[in-house]
Amino acid sequence: MNRISTGTLSIRNLVGVVSDYYELTKPGITFTVLASMLIGFLMGSAGGVNFPMMFHAMLGTYLIAAGTAAHNMFLERDLDGLMKRTSRRPLPASRINPHQSFIFSMSMIGIGLLYLLFMVNLAAGLVSLATTVIYLFAYTPLKRISALNVFVGAIPGALPVVGGWAAATGTIFEHGMWILFGVIYCWQIPHVISIAWVCKNDYEHAGFKMLPKADPYGWKAVLWVLLPLAILFPTVYKLFAMDLVSWFYLGGAFLTTAFFFYFGVKFAISRDKTTAKALMFASFVYLPLIWIFIFVDWMIL
Repeated sequence: MNRISTGTLSIRNLVGVVSDYYELTKPGITFTVLASMLIGFLMGSAGGVNFPMMFHAMLGTYLIAAGTAAHNMFLERDLDGLMKRTSRRPLPASRINPHQSFIFSMSMIGIGLLYLLFMVNLAAGLVSLATTVIYLFAYTPLKRISALNVFVGAIPGALPVVGGWAAATGTIFEHGMWILFGVIYCWQIPHVISIAWVCKNDYEHAGFKMLPKADPYGWKAVLWVLLPLAILFPTVYKLFAMDLVSWFYLGGAFLTTAFFFYFGVKFAISRDKTTAKALMFASFVYLPLIWIFIFVDWMIL
């Protein structure tokens, strides 16, 4: 009986450890990065998809994205402990040792980068390296200095689609990839602002500066939300104008963008937590729908 109990306990401990390390990789963000990379790869594969190369790009991107997310948790472990929404993460809750998390995250980043460089191509590896460097050494420290971090953080958030296109083509100098970059960049700003508004007290308690300074009535935040949303309309249209997608995508993308913009206007009118939360959920839906329209469009073209 004791052996069975000990064995069961060991299995549970192992599952718990694996679960904690998996949580360290921020699975939601990591799989969003992976989805963006895949869309870029498919869009860049105009002459036909190289499926072995796509697999290598997926694996390398997953490794470096997961490692980057884990290292962000390492860097912000003390600040995460000050916020309700993050205090139960593995590091602030002391379920993983900081030294171990550092080795884990840096190993993932290093292996992922080398894998992309040797199994995919130089362009894909360099784009992923730039994503990691900007995210960890520009965006992460800037979060405690200025709300301009939102605009800086949107760069690594949008680069994975460029990395996917680069993995398929070996170049970063094709116009279509940067239009896709623009879609994600413009999406990310109202997405982050809405989350910051909902979690305002938590962020302030931890010393994160996620909203504009000297903005008691929220007018600066409104500008930051509505301007990128307005820019999304010509940006999503540009893919159609370049003949990269069909009317199917254009109709779905325009309706989805209008839906997103509607919630941005509601937030602009009320500037309260309820409308910010609605905008946040609209942002959760927006990008997956755009990717679905692009993917279905790619399948039927």
